Amino acid sequence: MKAAERIPEHPPLEKIPGPSAFGGSARRFFSLLWLTSVTDFRLGFHGTVLGYIWSLARPLMLFGILLLVFTKVFRFGDQVPDYASLLLLNIMLYSLFGDATSAAVGSLVDNEGLVRRAQLPRIVIPASTVLTTFLTLTINLIAVFAFIIISGVEPMLTWLFLPVILLWLLALTFGTSFLLSAFFPRFRDIGLIWTVVGLALFYGTPILYPIEVAPEGLRALIELNPLSLIFIQAHHWIIDPNAPSVIEATSGHWWILPASLSIFVAICALGLAAFSREAPKVAEEL
Repeated sequence: MKAAERIPEHPPLEKIPGPSAFGGSARRFFSLLWLTSVTDFRLGFHGTVLGYIWSLARPLMLFGILLLVFTKVFRFGDQVPDYASLLLLNIMLYSLFGDATSAAVGSLVDNEGLVRRAQLPRIVIPASTVLTTFLTLTINLIAVFAFIIISGVEPMLTWLFLPVILLWLLALTFGTSFLLSAFFPRFRDIGLIWTVVGLALFYGTPILYPIEVAPEGLRALIELNPLSLIFIQAHHWIIDPNAPSVIEATSGHWWILPASLSIFVAICALGLAAFSREAPKVAEEL
């Protein structure tokens, strides 16, 4: 065969990565995030008789059970000022973190068809689960503050710091959700492990109790939990100005506050970094 008639050699095939975590313009990203979140929020109550009320009923039932246990059985709540208001606020705030991260863990797997077919920024999928839960929380907080006022807690100027609490909690929820959802397609055990960890965090965070009544031997460990700082400050700003603030609560060990804040920053940074790295190849793991 003559040289001119030889079949030309083709370069080796290159692996084409899938869509990245943040693809396209910022306007497109936020439009997709908002559209997906609002759609999921509406579909969450589609076909139900009570609709939105279900999102409020579940934490209220948990609140009622825990209030009964800690005020009538163990008589613990009687020693804490405005315990009912504190408990309801804490349960609602934790529902953002707990519900959002639980939904985000398997969000990429649950939306496999969307991941494989649509050219969208993949971080929109877990982020929308967090934002959907946040929309529910913002509506539920109206009922929470109505209960707080009816219970006798006087409105305070520090209530204006509520957005700080919500943004603080939202950032930690986003970081944790990104971290979990990034590795779940490859390691499916993460879903089961997170169920146990989430339960441990619920009891290891000052939700059912104020931080000042925590056992001294466990108090430092509880305060290292980044969630604890949020709930300690929420107690001080929203329910009882006489309750210790984050600085006052951690004053016994100077290293706890910077260590806990470092863990918070690390979770947020690692979540973004891990998802950005795993996003282009996540379809291969599904």
